[in-house]
Amino acid sequence: MIRLIGYFFGLASVLFLGVAVVAAVYLVGVARDLPDYEVLSAYEPPVATRVHAGNGALMAEYARERRLFLPIQAVPDRVKAAFLSAEDKNFYNHPGIDPAGLARAVVNNFQNLASGRRPEGASTITQQVAKNFLLSNDQTIDRKIKEAILSFRIEQTYSKDKILELYLNEIFFGLNSYGIAGAALTYFDKSVTELTIAEAAYLAALPKGPNNYHPFRKEQAAIERRNWVIDRMAENGYVTRADADEAKKQPLGVQPRRGGTHLFASDFFAEEVRRQIIEKYGDDTLYGGGLSVRTSLDPDLQVLARKALNSALVEYDERRGFHGPVTKIDAAGDWATELAKVPGLRDVPEWKLAMVKAVSSEEVDIVLQPSVDAGGKVGEGRETGVIAAKDMKWAFRDAKGERKATKSPEGVLQAGDVVFVEALADKEGAYRLRQPPKVQGGFVAMDPNTGRVLAMVGGFSYAQSEFNRATQAMRQPGSSFKPFVYAAALDNGYTPASVILDAPIEMVAGGKVWRPENYGGGSAGPQTLRLGIEKSRNQMTVRLAQDMGMELVAEYAERFGIYDDMLPVLAMSLGSGETTVLRMVSAYAVLANGGKQIKPTVIDRIQDRYGKTIFRHEERTCDGCNASGWTGQDEPILVDNREQVLDPMTAYQITSMMEGVVRRGTAAGKIKIDDRPVAGKTGTTNDEKDAWFVGYTPNLVAGVYIGFDTPAPLGRGATGGSLAAPVFAQFMEEAVKRTPPEKFHVPEGMQFIPVNRTTGMMAFEGEPDTIVEAFKPGTGPADVFAVIGDTEYLPPEEIMETSPQAHQAVTSGAAGLF
Repeated sequence: MIRLIGYFFGLASVLFLGVAVVAAVYLVGVARDLPDYEVLSAYEPPVATRVHAGNGALMAEYARERRLFLPIQAVPDRVKAAFLSAEDKNFYNHPGIDPAGLARAVVNNFQNLASGRRPEGASTITQQVAKNFLLSNDQTIDRKIKEAILSFRIEQTYSKDKILELYLNEIFFGLNSYGIAGAALTYFDKSVTELTIAEAAYLAALPKGPNNYHPFRKEQAAIERRNWVIDRMAENGYVTRADADEAKKQPLGVQPRRGGTHLFASDFFAEEVRRQIIEKYGDDTLYGGGLSVRTSLDPDLQVLARKALNSALVEYDERRGFHGPVTKIDAAGDWATELAKVPGLRDVPEWKLAMVKAVSSEEVDIVLQPSVDAGGKVGEGRETGVIAAKDMKWAFRDAKGERKATKSPEGVLQAGDVVFVEALADKEGAYRLRQPPKVQGGFVAMDPNTGRVLAMVGGFSYAQSEFNRATQAMRQPGSSFKPFVYAAALDNGYTPASVILDAPIEMVAGGKVWRPENYGGGSAGPQTLRLGIEKSRNQMTVRLAQDMGMELVAEYAERFGIYDDMLPVLAMSLGSGETTVLRMVSAYAVLANGGKQIKPTVIDRIQDRYGKTIFRHEERTCDGCNASGWTGQDEPILVDNREQVLDPMTAYQITSMMEGVVRRGTAAGKIKIDDRPVAGKTGTTNDEKDAWFVGYTPNLVAGVYIGFDTPAPLGRGATGGSLAAPVFAQFMEEAVKRTPPEKFHVPEGMQFIPVNRTTGMMAFEGEPDTIVEAFKPGTGPADVFAVIGDTEYLPPEEIMETSPQAHQAVTSGAAGLF
């Protein structure tokens, strides 16, 4: 008997040794192909880029995977407890594999062999890290063994906190969110530190299968799984039973965070930032590099700019009558579902969509678009309202602004029409009829000393059209270009009192005659440069440009950044070339800051994921600014290394002349700012297709144009003074209240001499119609009356090049600009 036992023992030993050898050989083979787990130390997951306004407010986030990396030290204990309870309660005690959990899974899987249920994996958090970072999701024995080996090695190399940190920042939570920080924002629009017990438990339930616990499609399953996690937290001693019971009573409470911009009215600005980052660093860096971008946007000024431009666009558009409903639906059918599907204008929250229920001669009965939850379910509530006839009178006009035959709502709207409405503040349930304007425009406000773009509006609504008319629309600036013709003259021997003939002039090119005319016709005869720019005289400007030579004008236009390669033909002196609002505002900023070149920017600084600054707009240097303390040294000086592109005296002269545009010229009476000087210039192109105004105070410059995207006449009288200047005024009158009054800087050596407004000659004491004019040292009023440009006919060879491009610019150029 003893011999038999010994025989079986020996046989068992041999079999055991054989199995051990086979197992060892197998494990050595498996281990030979294992990936390098040390790459975990260099973990850099794709992280969202976040864009902030100048005051630090979050503007936008860009990511393919919504993830924000969060160090383990920043994760609250209750959040850790939720994940440990849901995934691996023995995490801090096992060596990478949980034997008890593995045994429990084996038993359960044996019992469920015939049930068809998915086998339990019993994976620890360490094993999940090994799988997610280094292995595939294949359900094979080889993969599980590799996972186990890697788990042991990972545990020996990294701390438990580091492993948990990797896990919490990598796992997928559904709704395109990755990592606990991204999930907290995506599901609850909260930071991780703000999560409640119930919210943390729900997030901890998601990694097992986000689609199985979808907050809207499978809400009941999600609540059950969340409550199971809460119970495990109580069993493990992380929360009290009373707190657990209270947490289980809470609704799921998921409120998905919307994508796009997070700061009101910043859509166009944010999109310009996005384009520039892609241009600098590429798509991958933007959507996964974890950049922190600080922009130059001033949120308060942005709201003012948006309001000023939009109100002007709506006012102009409504004078041209009603375009028709947004769409039409069957008012007798399932109208609520159909109405809920109609896209609104999310960046115009004051406007709501509504369906017409009934129309009478006195009013229109409407029902507002019902709400839709994040899961796509149409709300049950139905909010109604009324549009009185007096609140839609503008709709009784046609596209030409003339009154239609109808005099009541019955001739404008019908049941089933879907329209935009805006609530009236003074009466509950009362609304005003609205419509998205067909006319568009662009607006830019900038700090003239730094080039920082403080506000940018690219059109009425980004939801309506993503085309940014402030930076992408190439438009003719019209007479708003004239200050740079005059600046070139003042920089090259002319004075504000130089006299130019304002009289009919004609030129021949390619067998065709070009006769530039003043807006409204007529001529004023000899006039000073100041009066020429104040009254925006086209014929004077052409004569001045011809007298200087267009090559000189082109050089200055390129120096100011208005054009890259300006064609030196006379029509260009009247603004017939195409440029953008941003370029024009940047050029005016040079005039405002005393002639210093600036680089316009929407980005102040960019930091990488580690906080290192990789881009800074500010290029000025400051020696001594980083001193550790004061030891009697002089205050540090900020060295201004910007290029001087215009004589400061010239900049002051042209500024003074444009102050006259605002006080007495084409913008007179439009801008009501009394505590500081304002300079600017109107611009109106051929057939009133574009209306411009660009102007500035000593510390703020802004510009606007209004026109149709496909250039078309705005209508007689639609000039820069009547359309664009009021937009500038509405913005600037509010914007300047934020800063103390300041005067334009007068360069040292500038001389001020009274002159006659018409003759430009020195005025005698008591002489009427005089003005104090600024002169550079060595210059002054003329001693005798002299008129520049008194030739009535100019042969083409003296005017322009004979290229086809030159001929086209002249024959299609700017006649009648204002």
